[in-house]
Amino acid sequence: MGLQQIDAKMLSKMFLAGAKNLENKKEWINELNVFPVPDGDTGTNMTMTIMAAAQEVMALGDEPGMEAVCKAISSGSLRGARGNSGVILSQIFRGFTKRIRTENVLTVPVIAEAFEKAVETAYKAVMKPKEGTILTVARGISEKGRELVNDGVTDMEIYLSTVIEHAKYVLSQTPEMLPVLKQAGVVDSGGQGLVEVLNGFLDAYLGKEIRLDFESMNGSGSAGGASKRAQEEADIKFGYCTEFIIMLNKPFNARNEMDFKAYLASIGDSIVCVADEDVVKVHVHTNDPGLAIQRGLKYGALSNMKIDNMRLEHQEKLFRMSEKEQEPQPANEPPKDYGFIAVSAGDGMSEIFKSLGVDYVIEGGQTMNPSTADILDAVEKVNAKTIFVLPNNKNIILAANQAAELTTEKDLLVIPTKTVPQGITAVINFVPEMSADENEEAMLQEIGTVCTGEVTYAVRDTIIDDHEIKKDDYMGIGDKGLLAVGKSLEQVAFETVDGMMNDDAELISIYYGADVKREDAEEFCAKIAEKYDGCDVELQYGGQPIYYYVMSVE
Repeated sequence: MGLQQIDAKMLSKMFLAGAKNLENKKEWINELNVFPVPDGDTGTNMTMTIMAAAQEVMALGDEPGMEAVCKAISSGSLRGARGNSGVILSQIFRGFTKRIRTENVLTVPVIAEAFEKAVETAYKAVMKPKEGTILTVARGISEKGRELVNDGVTDMEIYLSTVIEHAKYVLSQTPEMLPVLKQAGVVDSGGQGLVEVLNGFLDAYLGKEIRLDFESMNGSGSAGGASKRAQEEADIKFGYCTEFIIMLNKPFNARNEMDFKAYLASIGDSIVCVADEDVVKVHVHTNDPGLAIQRGLKYGALSNMKIDNMRLEHQEKLFRMSEKEQEPQPANEPPKDYGFIAVSAGDGMSEIFKSLGVDYVIEGGQTMNPSTADILDAVEKVNAKTIFVLPNNKNIILAANQAAELTTEKDLLVIPTKTVPQGITAVINFVPEMSADENEEAMLQEIGTVCTGEVTYAVRDTIIDDHEIKKDDYMGIGDKGLLAVGKSLEQVAFETVDGMMNDDAELISIYYGADVKREDAEEFCAKIAEKYDGCDVELQYGGQPIYYYVMSVE
C-alpha cells in the first residue's frame, strides 16, 4: 500500500506534473475543435493558465507549506486565466485549494470535499453552464469521489485511479450530451485538458519520473529562483526571438503561407512571414525555436538563422504592436470619467478602435486570448473612474469578468461583445453625457442588432449542420453556426453575407484580413454593394490573421 496522505511537497510535485502533461498534449487538445478552423486554442489557453500557477509554485522552493502552495495555485491560475476553458480551470483550482489550504496533509475524504468545492466554484463562474463540457467532467469527478468515500475507500492510489477512470468515461460521453461534438467526431476539448492534468497528478503520485522542462518557463525548471524574479520573467511570455530564411524547394502558395502562420501563432507571437518568389523570411517570438525551425524545414533548406534570448537581454516585456503608441496616462492627472479597453486581432482593427477613442487596445483575440492579468494590466494604464471593457470574442468574456471581480479601485463594466464588429458598434454608440448605466444599457441594445460572419478555411474533414466539409474548404461562420462552405473564397464570402441579411439591414461592413489583397477585397465589396443597393457598404482593412474576411450586417 502506497502513501495514503499527500503533503504540501507532494501536492506541489503533482501539480507541476499535471501542468507538464497538459503542456505536452496542448496541440492535440487544440485540434479537438468543433469547427475545423485553424485557431483552435483550448489547449493553449489551458496550458498558459496552469503555467502561470506553475511559475508561482516553482518559486516557493523545496519545502513549501500547504497554504503557500494553495495560494500560488489559486492566485497564479486566476490572474493567468485565458479563454473560457482557462477561466473555468482556474476556478476549479480556486475552489479545490480553498478547501485544503488549512490542512497539513490531504486524505481521501478531504480531497473528495475539495473536488466538490471545486465544482461548486466553477459552476458559479459560468452564467449559463452547458453540459458536455469541462464542467460535466469536473462534476463527474466530484460525484465519483463522493461515492468512493461513502463506500469506505481510503486507499489514495485506488481513489485517484478510479476517479480518473471515471473522468475519462464522462469525457467519452460528452458527444452524447452535445450533438455538435458528436457530429464533429470529437470529445470536449476542455474536458480532455482536465483529464490530462489529472493524469499528470497520478503519474507524480505514483513516483513516475517526470521532466519538468517547461516550454513556457525560463531555464530548466529549477525552483531555486526568487518569487520576484519569476514574476519578472513571466512578463515575457515568449523568450526567444527567432529568425531564419527558408530557401524553398517547392511552391509556397497562399494556403501554405496561412498554414505556416497559423502554426507559428500556436507556438508564439510577433510573427512576420514574408514570401518572395523562392525564399520566405520568418520572424517569431517563441519558447521553443526548434519547433519553428522544424516546421520551416518542411518547405526547404534554412539559412541566416538567428536566435536571441530576450530574457537574458532584460527586455521589459513581450513586443506587442498595439503597445507601441500606448503610454499610461500620468498618474498625477485627475482621472477622467470614462475609459475604454478593447481586445483586437489585426493592426487595422486596432487602428479603428484607437481612432474611435479607445484608450488601450490589447492585441489578441482568435489565436491568442489575453489573460485576466493582461486585462488587469491594461486597467492600470487607463486613468479613468469607470472603464468599459470590450472583449470582442466570446472566449475572452469570462476572463474580462474575472478581471472586473479583481478590480477594486476603478469600476470595470464588461460589455459582452463577442466579435470586433460588435465592439466597434458599442464604442460608436457611447455618449459621454450619459451615465455609466445608461451607456451600458444602450451599448447592450445596439450590439444585439449586429450580425457577424467570418470566413476562414477548414483544417480537417468533418460534418457540421449537415454540411460536409473537406480539409482546405473555405467556411463562412456566423453568430449561430455555419453559413457557407465551398471551394471559392469569394463565393463563400458572398453566401456568408447572404446568410446574415435581414429586412432591417442598413449597413454592411467588410474588414479584410492580412492574407487578402486590397484589390480583391474592393472587387468583392463592389459586388456586395451592387446586390444590396439599399444598404450602405463599407470596406476597411482589418489585418486580422486566420480569417480572410470579418463582416457585419446591422
